Amino acid sequence: MRHTVYRKFVLLFIAALLSLFTIDSPVRAEAGPVISISIKGEINGGQAALVHRAMADARSKQAQAVLVELDTFGGLVDAAVSIRDMIIDSPVPTICYVKNRAWSAGALIAIAHKHIAIAPGGSIGAAEPIPTTEKTVAAVKAEFAATANRTGRDPKVAEAMVDKAQGYPDYAEPGQILALTDYQAAKVGYADIVAPDRETVLANYGLAGTEVLEYTPGWQEKLAGWLSDPKVKSFLMSIIFLAILAEIKTAGLGVAALIGLGAALLFFGSQWITGIAGWLEIVLFIGGIGLILLELYTPGAGIFGIVGIIAIFASLFLTLGADIAAINMLAISLLVALALFMLIVRRLPSSKLWERLILKDAETKSAGFSSSLDYSLYLGKTGITSTGLRPAGALLIDGVQLDVVSEGQFIEPNTLVKVVSVTGNRIVVRPVNT
Repeated sequence: MRHTVYRKFVLLFIAALLSLFTIDSPVRAEAGPVISISIKGEINGGQAALVHRAMADARSKQAQAVLVELDTFGGLVDAAVSIRDMIIDSPVPTICYVKNRAWSAGALIAIAHKHIAIAPGGSIGAAEPIPTTEKTVAAVKAEFAATANRTGRDPKVAEAMVDKAQGYPDYAEPGQILALTDYQAAKVGYADIVAPDRETVLANYGLAGTEVLEYTPGWQEKLAGWLSDPKVKSFLMSIIFLAILAEIKTAGLGVAALIGLGAALLFFGSQWITGIAGWLEIVLFIGGIGLILLELYTPGAGIFGIVGIIAIFASLFLTLGADIAAINMLAISLLVALALFMLIVRRLPSSKLWERLILKDAETKSAGFSSSLDYSLYLGKTGITSTGLRPAGALLIDGVQLDVVSEGQFIEPNTLVKVVSVTGNRIVVRPVNT
């Protein structure tokens, strides 16, 4: 009996020790499902929105792991960086399964996972940015290297995927961009296993037989993907700028404000659900609108309005990524808005703020101003030519010398002539005896 008790105690102790050494498996203690996210095709805001929704559900459903199945040639860098951040910061263990390829922005998403599996014939890498400028290459290379270092991989491999000048011994010569095949990725530590299907991947990480919840893009994610297109974002910003200009001009008629509000909701809403825009950008935009309204309805010298416009520009600049591309997109959108505004400005009433911003004074003829001398007072007067007219020359009238022309004929010096026509500064004369 005593031996039986000792035996049970020893078995329990061994089982406890074995449980401590299962740290390589990403499985959580709870028996939750596996969240499977399919990222296929171009990476855009819609894919980021899908990951955002799935990650939130993974926490609420106490998922054991999140499985991201990748098959992409790449896409928008800002969307890929947003997905990368969500994966790295996820409290739920993540696994990436490269089903065919994870190129360009897709490679960044892949190496953000602690665990990577790759299908036979799959590849990962080829992440040279476009445009390939020194600044963009340096920025993207740093992002790749930091991500690889964070997940315990060789940063040099990640850097060679971005910068072809670097190369990687035995895999890519200097001048060649690095892309790893399935077996190469496994050899350099960028894949844990080459697996033919999802079941093999799950079994490798101790998740065989676990319930899998599939996440694919719905209409919300498709809408977010459409709104994340640079051309659509530029159009929405043009509408926002046009609405602001119209409201400043009209002092709050309301129609332009409602249109601008709708464009802003679409712009910031799509960026919010993708995780690209945060509270700072939204607060800056709302604060800027509030300052412009304050300027419109209270006496001031334009300070609130100017600060409000700066705040709006700052919010859009930060939302677009705070880089050269963001500046270019803002500039194009503003130019389009200004062009449209100039077409409709004459039809809009003016507000007090607009009157303060725009110079209305003009030096008119009725007020005694003239851009040139008024020669019409010489019409009908006579004078003596001081030079010959061939047909142009000089005329002396009342002690004033004028540049004149004849009607085409030659006129000798010291001839009496009469001014018969004045058009601007062109004075036409005719001999008096004709």
